Amino acid sequence: MSESTQEIKTGVADEGQYMFQSPSINIITRDVLKLVNFYVRLGFRETYRYPKEETPTHVEVALDQFTIGISSVEAAVKDHGLNPNLGGRPVAITLWTDDTDRDYVRLTSEGAQSLSPPHTFYPNQYELRTAWIADPDGNPINLVHRHSK
Repeated sequence: MSESTQEIKTGVADEGQYMFQSPSINIITRDVLKLVNFYVRLGFRETYRYPKEETPTHVEVALDQFTIGISSVEAAVKDHGLNPNLGGRPVAITLWTDDTDRDYVRLTSEGAQSLSPPHTFYPNQYELRTAWIADPDGNPINLVHRHSK
């Protein structure tokens, strides 16, 4: 049986496997505020902004239990070493975990393509530990957890 026709695994963790939580998407854009204003007009509410005092490079908006992160192209390149293709669909899936490094090693050893190895992000604010991989179709996935000093 080929990989694409194998039985689909459920979201229930087997012993020794790790589950993710709070999935969201992240849209990479040239104009963060333009997209934020669009989604706010649709009923989303702003829940996070970085930096708070300057033009933001990342904003999160939420509606019910669904969160959309909106990030600048410059932040994707500078902070994560990504090369977003804005000619396509510049969307990434975000998966929160309790151990970014462990899950990055596990997923890349299972064949996921590495886009950016684990690194500390926003060290002066929330101390996030983040890494980027790609799914089998090349869609970017951000693995992230709050990292203690």
